[in-house]
Amino acid sequence: MDSRVENKKHKKRKKWPFWVGGIILALILIGVTTITLAYNKVQKTVISMHEPLERDKDPKRQKELEKKVEDQDAINVLLLGIDERSGDKGRSDTMILMSVNPNTQSTLMLSIPRDTYVNIPGRGMDKINHAYAFGDVALSIETVENAFDLPIHFYARVNMEGFEQGIDAIDGVTVDNDIEFDQGGYHFPTGQINLDGSKALEYTRMRKRDPRGDMGRNDRQRQVVAAAMDEIVSFSSVTKIGNILDILGGNVKTNLDMDKLKSLFFDYRKAAGDIETMEIAGTGETINSIWYYIVQDEEFARIKNEITEHMEAR
Repeated sequence: MDSRVENKKHKKRKKWPFWVGGIILALILIGVTTITLAYNKVQKTVISMHEPLERDKDPKRQKELEKKVEDQDAINVLLLGIDERSGDKGRSDTMILMSVNPNTQSTLMLSIPRDTYVNIPGRGMDKINHAYAFGDVALSIETVENAFDLPIHFYARVNMEGFEQGIDAIDGVTVDNDIEFDQGGYHFPTGQINLDGSKALEYTRMRKRDPRGDMGRNDRQRQVVAAAMDEIVSFSSVTKIGNILDILGGNVKTNLDMDKLKSLFFDYRKAAGDIETMEIAGTGETINSIWYYIVQDEEFARIKNEITEHMEAR
């Protein structure tokens, strides 16, 4: 066992916006309330992003999801950040499970380490992020559902190369870095630093020199997205809405259509004001010369129970 990667159960409460979903909802808000002329552009963007799963095409499931949103029940959303490069389909380098409960106006956000050792249906035991390479979004969702014994209602997938374009479109972001490191040819000192798209992508990729590994990496990803959200809703970024929508439409896929996105904004948005993050306790272990993040059954059960309780709370 690698004692350096042992993690204690950890939760913390911060007011973070939605990750991929938050960007979409913020843009819809801008389109509806402040830039009426851009509303048609928003609709076209959402249509280009809409990519239902095969199971979503089942009429019974369609009605179930529509009723869940109409009744304002708690929903679970899987957010996937795909590091897709030329000639490589990519893997889900970022996996975040969000449980959103409008009744308690709260959200649980679980960052899933990409090396987590789980059973991938039809493939056997492997790293959880390999599910995307084997079977795209559908297998990623099935793998997460099986590992945590929880339902996934919606998903959003973003290509991280498009994420770089998006940061450039808003003229970069400023973050507060708490660990000095070098990555991808760039040096990142501690303190406030300004990041363009290329730097932001490398900043969010680093994990090997972080004592917290994937956990620290996930924190940096959320940090950059939070800074981007602040820029997106600012006046200076609003003037570039067309460019941002083009980037979003070309790099994000989701099974949320326009009606559901609008419903989530109007009926679920207050839940984004109280986001509690969860982390998975586990240990590093090398199996057949490959490093994995091993999570015990009791830990999977703990997470299932906490998310289930959150979903059922009124």
